[in-house]
Amino acid sequence: MSTIDNIRNFAIIAHIDHGKSTIADRIIHKCGGLTEREMKAQVLDSMDIERERGITIKAQTVKLNYKSKDGKDYILNIIDTPGHVDFSYEVSRSLYACEGSILIVDSTQGVEAQTLANVYQAMDTNHEIIPILNKIDLPASEIEKTKNQIEEVIGIDTSNSVPCSGKTGEGIDEILEKIIQTLPPPRGNKNDILKCLLVDSWYDSYLGVVILIRVIDGKIKKNMKIKMMSTNQEHIVEKVGVFTPKPKDMDELNSGEIGFIITGIKNLSDTKVGDTICEANKPLKEALPGFKPSKPVVFCGLFPVDSSEYQKLKDGLAKLKLNDSSFSYEPESSSALGLGFRCGFLGLLHLEIITERLEREFDINLLTTTPGVVYKVHLNNDKVLDLQNPSNLPDPTIIKYIEEPWIKATIITPDQYLGPIIKICQNKRGIQTNLNYSGNRAVLNYEIPLNEVVFDFNDRLKSITSGYASFDYEIIGHREGELVKLSILVNGEPVDALAMMVHKDFAQTIGREVCEKLKDLIPRHNFMIPIQAAIGGKIIARETIKGFKKDVLTKIHGGGARDRKRKLLDKQKKGKARSKQFGKVEIPQEAFIGVLKINKD
Repeated sequence: MSTIDNIRNFAIIAHIDHGKSTIADRIIHKCGGLTEREMKAQVLDSMDIERERGITIKAQTVKLNYKSKDGKDYILNIIDTPGHVDFSYEVSRSLYACEGSILIVDSTQGVEAQTLANVYQAMDTNHEIIPILNKIDLPASEIEKTKNQIEEVIGIDTSNSVPCSGKTGEGIDEILEKIIQTLPPPRGNKNDILKCLLVDSWYDSYLGVVILIRVIDGKIKKNMKIKMMSTNQEHIVEKVGVFTPKPKDMDELNSGEIGFIITGIKNLSDTKVGDTICEANKPLKEALPGFKPSKPVVFCGLFPVDSSEYQKLKDGLAKLKLNDSSFSYEPESSSALGLGFRCGFLGLLHLEIITERLEREFDINLLTTTPGVVYKVHLNNDKVLDLQNPSNLPDPTIIKYIEEPWIKATIITPDQYLGPIIKICQNKRGIQTNLNYSGNRAVLNYEIPLNEVVFDFNDRLKSITSGYASFDYEIIGHREGELVKLSILVNGEPVDALAMMVHKDFAQTIGREVCEKLKDLIPRHNFMIPIQAAIGGKIIARETIKGFKKDVLTKIHGGGARDRKRKLLDKQKKGKARSKQFGKVEIPQEAFIGVLKINKD
């Protein structure tokens, strides 16, 4: 029987690709969590898409038994967290369930932007932090330089840091000993009344909703009647267990432990992440502080290319929503694209992952509209509207002003790329707030409108710095901006799927680019098609697709030809005017995709 002093709960935090999942593999292997035959690379990354892209999307937990060098038995609860900025809410809730973190820094790359973001989150949660210098087996590894960077940029002591290699397994024993010596055991009393933190929940097709919990005080066991404090619903615990990483049933979980319970809940919305669980007949006076719910910041429309796949798309979204509470969707219809859904995401990577999973797991051909952010529209009558879709913008005469979301961006880059980066940030309406140096690397802080970053900022940053710069951001609120709705008209009809919110200064340039792109992508018809970009009733750019012209004069020759030619040309003109009036312009799918790519070029 273990005491609470022999438990260590810790999260693994790092920038993307610094080796979190690989070091988790080595620790699991060392502690005998899986046999040699069961081990595979990134054992905690369960989704195919995680394994292919080499990124962690969902935080995963493991309970391991470890015998230290002095012969004592310990229980280690590991939470492997994502490193990407889009999934930082996964990191924040994992940190709340632990007392300490191991911070992994790639000794060939040094401190990166998300290393900073995740460390600051751990510091805010009062974590004890152990720095780990990974990839020391590589020739480019610079241990002392990386230590200095950690001390200068982050400001944490590296005297207790451990050099290691996730690939060869060197240094893993030292990490385990350091965890036991440095990280504090959980605080809590198993004889108190039950108090649990709901860390995560997901849907299992056989068991219903699986709830991941951290027991703060008391103990939770089978057949106990529990209550969710945010919804006041009561449930009976049917199953209690831990992941080793395989699910293993237990009789009870005591204070300080992390595990899962199953209560027969069928609907994921009944389990709110960050909720407090207590015993039904011994309720708590006040709930745990919990943590901020994740809010979607990027919105875009998803439409099936083939309208007969609408139901398939609807079912696919419902299934993905079961395991991803941060993703939201609602039905919308577009005159150009038919029926689809307006979906909310945490960022562009999140959007990419969801669309890829829909296409791969549910075999749906998708069309995505321009990603946009949520604007706050202040009306003259003091009402405030949240605007996700630019085509729903109210009449400009009743709008007092529009606010857009701004972010605080942290960019870490080798100093030779500083000039081009500052230029990009200024072009994106950025305001520089800070610039520090650590060796030959610059740490830049900018405030930038989220709408400017949402498209291609990360791609452009990587391309001009040959992949050496790293970027992280946090949302700092809404600010008033001179924003206008740019409408695109094809043959006099507005195409709602191409409407976008842009800053007044950039409207003309973007309007011209969209018109030029559409001119190349929309096929010619029998009549002339004007393509226009407009702000309200004012046309700011125009291109014209010439119609096909049949030569009606070839057979005419001889006397009185002039009048007969005139007659035939007038007749042709009338026919063209009629077909322009009633003819429908087919806008191919490539045209929509082409317009999306304008911002990337």
